[in-house]
Amino acid sequence: MKKSIVYLYLFVVTLTFSCAQGPENEVNTPENIPFTAELLIDGLQIPWGMAFLPDGSMLVTEKSGELIHFKNGEKMMISNVPSIYARGQGGLLDVVLHPNYSDNGWIYFSYASEEGEEKGGHTAITRARLKDNSLQDIEVLYKGTPNTTKGQHFGSRIVFDNEGYLYFSIGERGARDINPQDLTRDGGKIYRLFDDGRIPEDNPFVSTEGAKTAIYSYGHRNPQGLTKHPETGRIWNHEHGPKGGDEINIVEKGANYGWPLITYGINYSGTPITDKTEMEGMKQPIHYWVPSIAPSGMAFVTSDKYKGWKGNLLVGSLVFQYLERLTLEGSQVTNREKLMGDLGRVRNVRQGPDGLIYVAIEGKGIYKLVPKE
Repeated sequence: MKKSIVYLYLFVVTLTFSCAQGPENEVNTPENIPFTAELLIDGLQIPWGMAFLPDGSMLVTEKSGELIHFKNGEKMMISNVPSIYARGQGGLLDVVLHPNYSDNGWIYFSYASEEGEEKGGHTAITRARLKDNSLQDIEVLYKGTPNTTKGQHFGSRIVFDNEGYLYFSIGERGARDINPQDLTRDGGKIYRLFDDGRIPEDNPFVSTEGAKTAIYSYGHRNPQGLTKHPETGRIWNHEHGPKGGDEINIVEKGANYGWPLITYGINYSGTPITDKTEMEGMKQPIHYWVPSIAPSGMAFVTSDKYKGWKGNLLVGSLVFQYLERLTLEGSQVTNREKLMGDLGRVRNVRQGPDGLIYVAIEGKGIYKLVPKE
């Protein structure tokens, strides 16, 4: 489906599955589910991030600010977590391990932080080491500015590429007409750093006067999915649109993804944001959802544990409360499938080192998808 569709369609679309346009925007429910969803960790409210430690245990972030170490069937609270600005969509967000974690022990977190002179908070990236269920050697690598008391669009996901660069996303913090297109301001961006927080000299805006030199791409709304393609090594993201127009993008150096100058969405009130779905010099998504599914969490399937799933993309839906499996041919979505449609808001999805899929559901906990024989 091209971005030249008539804007009038977007204006009248409503949030029902019957309004989805074209075969790639039709979501199917399979007759035979190839797994059993087994509740692994219960009693969680908004489990935002998951990371698997080499010993088989797991780190889980609760948006409210708790960092949980799940080991041998027990939940242990990690102490010395940085102060969290828990407001609206902000809180303790993603967690990932350094690619060489076994050698250096670094764990990376994204969270909403009050650090700074202004009231409110903004997204920060920190690394630390875990010792005796306490965070040690804490280093703040990046902190978005200026703080704001708005509670929306903090992002934020973290991923490493094959060269060891650290990518992370920050949403536009509810300032859509200011932040996403302004390189001198944080928000509505995807960033790239060295693993210790230094700015790579070949970042695209290092020589741009006044620019935030950590920026790698811009014109984003609220990216809550960030993952590495298992074959190409390229970074993929998805982001929330407004009413309609959630997107999947392949992140390119220096690229502008258009928000809010182009979009497939409209305001929640039904009024238009813009009549443009494309402009010269702005990237097109490889896929978008109309109506919005409110995507959160994203993972490629690389294991053979689930027949026919290898190479597929998994995305959580908050608004429709299911796990979506997208079949791909290259970068084109050819089929969508609805899974786990009766459990709640899917906040995150990860493939574990055992090749199994783990799904975080709000108000429930972490589920393990056990393949059926």
